[in-house]
Amino acid sequence: MHPAYSVIFFTAASGGGYGLLFWLGLLGAGDYLPTNRWFALCAFAFALLMVTAGLLASTFHLGHPERAWRAFSQWRTSWLSREGVMSLVTYIPAGIMAIAWIFFERILPWSGLLLCLCTLLTIICTAMIYASLKPIRRWRHPLTPVGYLMIGLGSGALWLTSFTRLFDGGLPYAWIAIGLLVIGASVKVLYWQDIDRERPVSTPATATGLQGGGKVRLFAAPHTSENYLQREMAFQIGRKHAGKLRRLSLGLGFFLPALLVFFSLLAPFVPAVLLLLIAIVANAIGVLAERWLFFAEARHTVTLYYGADAA
Repeated sequence: MHPAYSVIFFTAASGGGYGLLFWLGLLGAGDYLPTNRWFALCAFAFALLMVTAGLLASTFHLGHPERAWRAFSQWRTSWLSREGVMSLVTYIPAGIMAIAWIFFERILPWSGLLLCLCTLLTIICTAMIYASLKPIRRWRHPLTPVGYLMIGLGSGALWLTSFTRLFDGGLPYAWIAIGLLVIGASVKVLYWQDIDRERPVSTPATATGLQGGGKVRLFAAPHTSENYLQREMAFQIGRKHAGKLRRLSLGLGFFLPALLVFFSLLAPFVPAVLLLLIAIVANAIGVLAERWLFFAEARHTVTLYYGADAA
């Protein structure tokens, strides 16, 4: 699949934003977060900014962004529509909780629990947009939703750790961030190992129903010029290049942030804040690389009709 930068930014930014909202809702409902209104203001503003920026970026990939509202009507059958509906519904408990926290320094437990549920459902709906597509086997994988959840919650926990250190002076959730980053890296390694071992099940012969008659190959291109399917569905990335990007993603997106969070536990206030800031930037770069690979390594079966040997 051709990596669309708007969709890559959408899944990375909104995933982390929803992850932060999840932790604000869960830990806030349990009265485990400071009631400081400035902490709430900065944390909610950052989370909602990332979510909103990601959702807006996702519309840039549409041929007619002005028609995006029509997708909301298909929630019974479409994961894309469900994701759109849930993304809007999530603003309601997030807004209620943020207003009570910021203006009255009160944390409403019921709004926090509802926010947890909405954020989890939104991330799952986003993941299922890809995991439900049968023509793309590397997306229709049991670890696709798990990866989306772990990366989103891990980034959110990293951001929460930074905000609590900045406003509360402590690092009570550093180990949650470290644990989720390590789990996220493990999920991606297992996913990559699995897709590397898989054998193609579709070939030009199976796609055309001409099995048993020798090797089927493309005789002439079906179009005289490149079309939408070739631009969006056909993309090749070399194994060596993919290997470098995988290592970059693991190093910057997971292991380096986990190490920096650990070292911040041992550092005074100012160095700890700087370490956490570097961790956030590294995590963002690594997650963007991981999302780029998620699209670039996918193979759509339609490419069989344009000369691909297998999919």
